[in-house]
Formats: sequence, C-alpha cells, structure tokens
Amino acid sequence: MQDKPSKQDVSDREIIIERTLKAPRDLVFSAFADKTHISEWWGPHGFTTTTSEMDLRPGGNWRFTMHGPDGTDYPNVITYLEIDPPHRLVYDHGEPAGLHDPFKVTVAFEEVEGGTHVTLSMLCATAEFKANMAKFGAIEGGQQTLQRLDTVTALQQAEVAKRAFVVERTFDAPRDLVWQAWTKAEHMAGWWGPKGCTLGIKSFDFWPGGIFHYDMTFSTGARMFGRFLMREIVKGRRLIFLSGFATEGGSIARAPFSQTWPLETETVVAFEDAGSGKTHVRLSASPFGASPEEQADFERMYASMEQGYGGTFDQLDDYLARMSAARA
Repeated sequence: MQDKPSKQDVSDREIIIERTLKAPRDLVFSAFADKTHISEWWGPHGFTTTTSEMDLRPGGNWRFTMHGPDGTDYPNVITYLEIDPPHRLVYDHGEPAGLHDPFKVTVAFEEVEGGTHVTLSMLCATAEFKANMAKFGAIEGGQQTLQRLDTVTALQQAEVAKRAFVVERTFDAPRDLVWQAWTKAEHMAGWWGPKGCTLGIKSFDFWPGGIFHYDMTFSTGARMFGRFLMREIVKGRRLIFLSGFATEGGSIARAPFSQTWPLETETVVAFEDAGSGKTHVRLSASPFGASPEEQADFERMYASMEQGYGGTFDQLDDYLARMSAARA
C-alpha cells in the first residue's frame, strides 16, 4: 500500500496564491465558468486568451491558447475533475503535447465581507517541477491573473449595480420591529405582495439556503406562487435572497406574464436606523444569471415595479403601525 503523502511532502510540491476580490461569489465563479468571460482576464498582464473548447463538467476539457506579449502562442488543456458551484473547482492543467505531467489545481471560493476570497492551489508532481514553475514566473503570473480577475469582476459588479432596480422608504417604526416584519412568517403574511391579494405561506425556512414559498390569491380568483431562496442573513442589517415565481410544489417557474422575464432576481434589502425611532429600508434587485433579452425585459418593467413595490411598502407601513400599536 502506498503511503499517504505527508503535509511536508505536499507543501514541497504546492504553490498557493490568494486574493480577496470585490465582487460576490456567484459572479466570481461564473467568471471561471463562462468561456467568454474567462478570456477577458485569464493570464498574466500582457497576455490574451483564445478558447477553442470549454466543456464544464467532470471529465470535460477546456482547450485554449495563451498569446504572449511577444507573439508566442502557448497551447493549454484543462481537464475538469470536480465542479461544485459556487464553492470549488478542481482540474488537471497540462498542455496538448503532453511534454510534462499535468499539475492539479484547486480553486476555492469563499464568501467574505465585501466580496470573495479566492484561493488557487497548484499541486505539482515533484518539488523540482514546482521550483521550475516558480523560476519561470508561475507565482507572479498567478497573482497578476487574479488581479485581472478582480478588475474585470469589479467592473461587472459596478455595471450590475448601476442597472439595478432600487426602491427606498423610511418607516415610522424602530429597526427591530421592521426586521421582525420581514423575518417572521406570521408578519410577512400580513403585508407582502401587491395590494388586493391574500398571501398564503406554504413554507418559511429562514436560514441561508432555506426557502420561503408562498401563494398569492387575487380578488379575481387568480392564483400565483412565488419563492425566496435565502442567501445571506445579517440580523437587523441585511437580507439577500433570490426571488422568483414558482410552481405549487416550490420549483422555479417562468413568470405568468412573460417568457423573457428573468427566472430569478437577486434582491438585497438593507435596514438602517433613521433617527427618532424610524428605519430606512433600501431594496435593490438585479436579474440573476439572466440573458440579455431577460435583462432588457426586466429594465422595461421598472415603472411597473415602482408602482408594485410602492403598494407593497404602503401595506408594510400600515402593518408596522398595527404592530407598534400592539406593542404599546
């Protein structure tokens, strides 16, 4: 039986490069998973990349050529071993001629305050191969590559933020009460949704990864289903969730009014003290994983969304008044 490599043996063969990026984890992961996006940043400064094949699945290949500043072409082939979006990628990195053993790369994506921490670990076959890679600039090149990724994803994030739908309101209620109204099932049932509908709650799993699944019944008898997939909960300060229409069973569904409406929207709700016992709520929403057509459809509906959220926030205002009265 072959002995398991010791930690010292692994460290002798491993190159680790880390950087904290200013963009959210899903956006950073997608930069690795999309053949168009990856060409915008892959490689050290001065390099460009052309992709001939990207098959993102275990056993699939990414074949690409890096073009150096001096005009030299460097063919590469990556074979994916493990794909766990948006947490981790593992692959063998080699070159088509097979002149050397491929080195194994693990890319870990960790959510941190204000962005994503990326750890890129390259495990070489031998310590000598690691030393040779370092000699020819692998460490500096990796650092420059992550720096380019940081720049590209920050610009993408800024563009998303610029095009987000935003609605704000200051409520005459303390922040802890407003927070309860957003985070307790019995309270959400009292105000969430357009005016004129009755909200029924099918499930309310209030934790990251949990789902709030609900139905809305209108005076006409029409019935629709929706859901939140909770992503981040910072008590009293922030909620982040993916929202969208749903089936009665809770699966994601197309909007009943449009086949080009985004399947999911990333919604961020921020709560701030506004003085004198008041709370300022800012809700921003952006299409998640949308096509250009879906993004355009979303933006066309801003006026309608302003009216809809205005009515919903009116209901929240009234509901908070009743909560305050009950507390008194």
